Amino acid sequence: MGLRDLPSVSVVLNTGAAVELMQRFGRSAATDAIRAVLDDARTALQAGVAGVPHIDDLALQATALLETEDRSDLRPLFNLTGTVLHTNLGRALLADAAIEAAVAAMRDPVALEFDLSAGKRGERDDHVRALLCALTGAEDATVVNNNAAAVLLAVNTLADGRDAIVSRGELIEIGGAFRMPDIMQQAGARLVEVGTTNRTHLKDYRAALGSQTGMILKVHTSNYRIQGFTAEVGAAELAVVADAANVPLMNDLGSGTLVDLSRFGLQREPTVREAVAEGAGLVTFSGDKLLGGPQAGFIVGKRALIAAINRNPMKRALRIDKIRLAAIEATLKLYRDPDRLAERLPTLRLLARPPAEIEAQARRLLPAVARAVGPAFTVQPCACRSQIGSGALPLETIASAGLVIRPLAGGRVLDALAAALRALDWPVIGRIEDGGLTLDFRCLVNEAAFLSALSGLDGHALA
Repeated sequence: MGLRDLPSVSVVLNTGAAVELMQRFGRSAATDAIRAVLDDARTALQAGVAGVPHIDDLALQATALLETEDRSDLRPLFNLTGTVLHTNLGRALLADAAIEAAVAAMRDPVALEFDLSAGKRGERDDHVRALLCALTGAEDATVVNNNAAAVLLAVNTLADGRDAIVSRGELIEIGGAFRMPDIMQQAGARLVEVGTTNRTHLKDYRAALGSQTGMILKVHTSNYRIQGFTAEVGAAELAVVADAANVPLMNDLGSGTLVDLSRFGLQREPTVREAVAEGAGLVTFSGDKLLGGPQAGFIVGKRALIAAINRNPMKRALRIDKIRLAAIEATLKLYRDPDRLAERLPTLRLLARPPAEIEAQARRLLPAVARAVGPAFTVQPCACRSQIGSGALPLETIASAGLVIRPLAGGRVLDALAAALRALDWPVIGRIEDGGLTLDFRCLVNEAAFLSALSGLDGHALA
């Protein structure tokens, strides 16, 4: 049998499998896929490495090709890295209330910018303004699509073409090599650095003030710490200097929190309410980090400054859509009941999860994991340390537990195992360290789904 025995595209399209394929993906996509598998079959025949495939097999190959192309890489996975707010894995998991609100906003029209009581155009910020003011003590509030946007918009509003004074030790770099000086430059401000990397004093700020000063910027170094011979000026002291000079003070908290984290056994971080009470004219913070909501950037503070921000033409370019706004509103409402916050907000629930509970889970899952990875590996329970992630509480780690998988032989078998876990229909992501693959179970909630995913792992193929 040779090339002339290969069926035509139209013949394959008349098979039962191809008819089903067209129903799922459309005639055009099915035709292209069948043509592609026929081209592969023709190449294999010419090379003498294969015979003429059965017509039904060609349709099945086309089905497999389209299913692979149709599968999104943006799909659920198991975050067993030990980093709760993993930037590369989407940061905070949304609360059920936020998910339900987002779905409702997707399904039907909503009064996004329509005042139902007055019957005329409204403002989208109105859906969260009162909540944010109540939770932070601020006079007014607005929201944009992330905290970098909040900083960009606020700096541009206050200091476009003017001086922005900031401590040299607070010129942070955030994920993806985005640096505070670059954001300020893009905002049109002239950066005025004061102090040194490790020590900045009040006199440094006073000396930098002048007729061209547009703002003083305080940046909470949430993603690193400088220790040792250090000095910094607190926001409350800076507020006094700023008020005396009639210059606005902005305090960027980064991954800001609305509650005292120490009540959940975590290191205490300054809250947004405290930052507002210290006298800053504006406070900026993230929605998808410690706050546990969708990606957003909040700006709260004095009414006149927020009004100026809302008049900035950039505000429209940085605004959020109805879906995210609905999820934000639902998330913020959870903070009105702090006693039940950890039950309802996944971020806090995972961060506050007791180590004993995680240890028991690791012991329970050990036999299933050992069967799945096969005879080429040992699987043992291990104590480990989780971290918050996304630049929040950089020195804080949390006692956790999991399993460590080690190869019996050398070579690249451990990398092959990690790749096989990533290739599962529901991928499993751990971390390779000290010659083993550690699966930290702090963020493992759905055990049944995890066990089902592992069933797709062929441990014997890795041996």
